[in-house]
Amino acid sequence: MSEPKVSEEMMSLFKRRGFVWPSYEIYGGAAGMYDYGPLGFSFRNNIVEIWRDLYKGREGFTEIDSEYVNPAEVFKASGHVDKFADKITYCTECNAPWRADHLVKGVCENPDTMTEAQLDAAFVEHGITCPNCGGKLGPCSDFNLMFGTNIGPGSARPGYLRPETAQGIFVNFLNLYRYNREKLPMGVMQTGRGYRNEIAPRQGMIRMREFNMMEVELFIDPENKVWPRWNDMKDEMLTLVPNDGSGTFQMTAAEAVEKHIIANQALAYFVGTTKQLLTRAGVDPTRLRFRQHLEDEMAHYANDCWDAEALLSYGWTEITGIADRGAWDLTRHSQFSGSDLSSFRKFDEPRETECEKIKVNHKLLGPRFKAKAKAVADAAEAMSPSSVKDGKLTVKVDGEDIVLDSELFEVKLVKEKVSGERLIPNVIEPSSGLDRIFYTALEHSYDKDADGNTVLHLPPEVAPIKVGVFPLMAKDGLEEIARKLCEDVHTHRAEAYYDDSGNIGRRYARMDEIGTPWCITVDYETLEGDTKGTVTIRDRDSKDQKRIKIGDAPGIIDAMLSGKLCFKDL
Repeated sequence: MSEPKVSEEMMSLFKRRGFVWPSYEIYGGAAGMYDYGPLGFSFRNNIVEIWRDLYKGREGFTEIDSEYVNPAEVFKASGHVDKFADKITYCTECNAPWRADHLVKGVCENPDTMTEAQLDAAFVEHGITCPNCGGKLGPCSDFNLMFGTNIGPGSARPGYLRPETAQGIFVNFLNLYRYNREKLPMGVMQTGRGYRNEIAPRQGMIRMREFNMMEVELFIDPENKVWPRWNDMKDEMLTLVPNDGSGTFQMTAAEAVEKHIIANQALAYFVGTTKQLLTRAGVDPTRLRFRQHLEDEMAHYANDCWDAEALLSYGWTEITGIADRGAWDLTRHSQFSGSDLSSFRKFDEPRETECEKIKVNHKLLGPRFKAKAKAVADAAEAMSPSSVKDGKLTVKVDGEDIVLDSELFEVKLVKEKVSGERLIPNVIEPSSGLDRIFYTALEHSYDKDADGNTVLHLPPEVAPIKVGVFPLMAKDGLEEIARKLCEDVHTHRAEAYYDDSGNIGRRYARMDEIGTPWCITVDYETLEGDTKGTVTIRDRDSKDQKRIKIGDAPGIIDAMLSGKLCFKDL
């Protein structure tokens, strides 16, 4: 069960340089929990800004922030209370808990779809024992992954820490729909913490108990799953692994839709958007694929689902899921809350339709209910015929339940002209694990140069520090010029770092191992001769150096960050 050596080396570097630290380390730590250090916090936020640029900037989606603690009813409706569980087994000797499906990986196909009985049988058939002490494994059972709590004193209202941010969007659908002037499609995004009480997290930042998510919910007409910017995405090349076992294919997003490999245009568009997000964040496109969920792996409500998987030292690992969730979420919350979470689709022209309506008998209703008669009539005729139970209809007026006998109303077939119809929107969901993207980008960028020094080849856009500024020597006025230059270069987009400690080679190496793309050195040529007023700028990846005017440095850094200028063109 040991982790690959490359992961150990990287995690050691990330801890030493302030990317991530084990949480509560002075108290022995807690498995599956990490704190972000200064560099990691900046790097993580830079990834979030790319996500915002793609969804909020380009697509115009709305961003919200909902509560972390939710009433139990929310997760009863979503299915998490009943189904959000992993299979657990305990060693009969040392009582160590283990996630059962992980113990049969590499031995059984699709272990995450196996039942308790199948896992128990696999332990016996393949001689699988406790990895800790070699003891016999006990029977498997379900272990719900949500952290439970109570809202307020006592246990009157149970709640849970959210295992995903999505439900905060679904329960706010009515508010969001009104805010969007009751129009579809409607895109809503949210980033924040999720909590899953993992059984035995043993893959570093890949499996955490408290983690960061970037989730997008696109509410769309179920009969019109297209996207207005499709022409900008249709030629995006994707590496796809369909669930029919036919292999791995390179094809455009348009080809995937035309060949019915990806279910619809909107889903394919956001598979392409996910690829753009990941590669901009630093994921190597040659180690990235999109795998379609197997039939027995697909959620029962999903029309189609694809995982963005990255090849890591752990093997192929899911870092983002893109799903067509159908109408499941809003339908369930409508049923459990009693709220109408539908949208209105307007017809091109009014249509005449036949439908059943409740009509009250006003002659009998008036004498029976007197001053309340109109309110009772309005309430009854606003209800659906499906509300009639055993020939009676219950209406609520001024907080009072009033039961109407069949003599007071009838269900009639009427003709009417309607301008549209109500429908439950479908949901396309690109859901990204921010911590997993963070770790993947670091591992994919991790390298050794010719001298054996570590280099992180992070894209400049996400590098936590954009430019290191050094005086060749901390004397003769070089340090004053370098400090002033560092202030001039430093902006909200371009974080600069001043360093005058140690020899210049060592300073370059320190910047390389945290992914800083450029370094600027103020040297004696800055002070005199034909090169007076110039500085040396060095490129991390090529190790090339060029001289530029000191006054041009801020503009050059800004232009290279925005992609308008390449280092080789200086």
